[in-house]
Amino acid sequence: SQSLEQSEVAADMAKLFESIGKLGLALAIGGGVVNSALFNVDAGHRAVIFDRFRGVQDAVVGEGTHFLIPWVQKPIIFDCRSRPRNVPVITGSK
Repeated sequence: SQSLEQSEVAADMAKLFESIGKLGLALAIGGGVVNSALFNVDAGHRAVIFDRFRGVQDAVVGEGTHFLIPWVQKPIIFDCRSRPRNVPVITGSK
């Protein structure tokens, strides 16, 4: 009778671990899809979205985290920061 109870407990534990494994797999797949649908635009950068069906979209995307449709849209990120530039000039005085 005790070995029967132990086998029932073992079967229940196996079912529990199997359901936890299925839930973990579903969460991992869902997290991967959500992660592939997000992209970041850093400070000083802008992005335009290339859509495989409609081409480059007119809207410019600013800084922050944004959504896109995975495998259909792709962000193209541009650096808009100004950079100092030294121009060498030959003069008689400073």
